[in-house]
Amino acid sequence: MGRTIVVTGGSSGIGRAIAAVFAAAGDRVFITGRTERTIVAAAKELDASHSGEVIAVVCDSTRPRDLAKLVDEVDEHVDVLVNASGGLVAGKPCDDPLEELSETWSAYIAQNVLGAVLTTAALRELLGPRSTIISIGSIGAERRGGAYGAAKAALAAWSAGLSAELGPQGVTANVVSPGYITGTDFFQGGMTDARHELLVGETHDKRPGTPEDVAELVFFLASPGARHITGQTIHVNGGAFTTR
Repeated sequence: MGRTIVVTGGSSGIGRAIAAVFAAAGDRVFITGRTERTIVAAAKELDASHSGEVIAVVCDSTRPRDLAKLVDEVDEHVDVLVNASGGLVAGKPCDDPLEELSETWSAYIAQNVLGAVLTTAALRELLGPRSTIISIGSIGAERRGGAYGAAKAALAAWSAGLSAELGPQGVTANVVSPGYITGTDFFQGGMTDARHELLVGETHDKRPGTPEDVAELVFFLASPGARHITGQTIHVNGGAFTTR
């Protein structure tokens, strides 16, 4: 019998690739997204092409009412929760620079930290021994990340605390932190050839990452072989940022 997986932000990019790798393994996967048309279409495509079941749930992970509906929809033990929603936030021009700065930072924190915190809290009663929580971070947390990087750094700090809190119950919590990934709409059309070459040049293997690179690591962290890995931030960036 397959596991029950919840992937936020599962309609495209990294979230969709994560949903696909679990669905291919025969798991039952709930994917969430804010736009009904896109999340339903993604679920239908994934469900038709994999052995597992993929179910769409329209849900903004920053809205408690939406999360209550998600809990009702899942209504069973959750084996794996992947907090994959997040990303860049479109700026809103404002006459007051401080007001604009405040709104921008608040939006980044909400989209990249608060959503994961609230989703995890909402589903907490459905987690149990051998459950896994994986949140998607970013190389931006390590360098020149601005509001986005600061939010992802906060996500990692929260996840480490979550690991300590839930570890005694047999629940693991980790962050997967990608570097430059192609095949997503993360840059919202802002990627140039020059920037692409610069980011690829920073890697050791001289290639950009793919959503599948991230998805395969997430899948491993949810496997029996990773039960003693918790409280970690694991980087997937081809060597663009190294740790020791």
